[in-house]
Amino acid sequence: MPILTLKFKDKVIKDFQLNEGDALTIGRKEDNDVVIENLAVSGSHTKIDSVGDGFLVTDLRSKNGTFVNENLVNSHYLKGGDVITIGKHTLEFSYSEGEEEADDEMMADMDQTMIMDTDQQREMLAKTLSKAPASANGQKKASDIGMLTYLAGGEGEVVLTKKLTKIGKEASCDIMVSGLMVGKTAATISIRPQGYFLSYVEGMAKPKVNDKAVKDSIKLEEFDTIELGSVKVQFLYKS
Repeated sequence: MPILTLKFKDKVIKDFQLNEGDALTIGRKEDNDVVIENLAVSGSHTKIDSVGDGFLVTDLRSKNGTFVNENLVNSHYLKGGDVITIGKHTLEFSYSEGEEEADDEMMADMDQTMIMDTDQQREMLAKTLSKAPASANGQKKASDIGMLTYLAGGEGEVVLTKKLTKIGKEASCDIMVSGLMVGKTAATISIRPQGYFLSYVEGMAKPKVNDKAVKDSIKLEEFDTIELGSVKVQFLYKS
């Protein structure tokens, strides 16, 4: 399994093992798996998810951003030797000796890194490495729009602007999912005053949110992962 090495100014602090199927959170709060006690780090700053044969790092709308190899990213599939910069700390992603990582062609297909404009990127990197303290994560604004980003079974994003988004194998569905166990309209995502809600509708295959089957209805929180059939998506907010 891969190893994540936490460093501060080239001094190794601790190694963390990444296991298949697990998620690892990074931030200043004590409930994170990797706690970085530095004011340049948000309370919940970044997380790393096991997705298929790879590992996906996702910025949790942090104040000062997450960088991979000095590029500002929203999400990025990690490769051996990648260096994540959070505040003044770095985390080096590497594979154990003798362990093989996914081949370059597959990683290229998986890679969904989102890189900012070069000047903005450099400005944010300089800010991140400066001594100025950072505040904790901001809350979701009322103007934020929900969206789904494909992690498996598709490409791109689905912006949730409809009052009711249908998911299933019927052609009229907004998100098509194949599979014998999947219902014609297997699930829906509705917009309510309280937020976005995923509801199970029909079919033997029930949708899963964060690996837990949804039997009725559940409110979606940012960075939740939704899985149905061969499709896996992540719920985010788009300002």
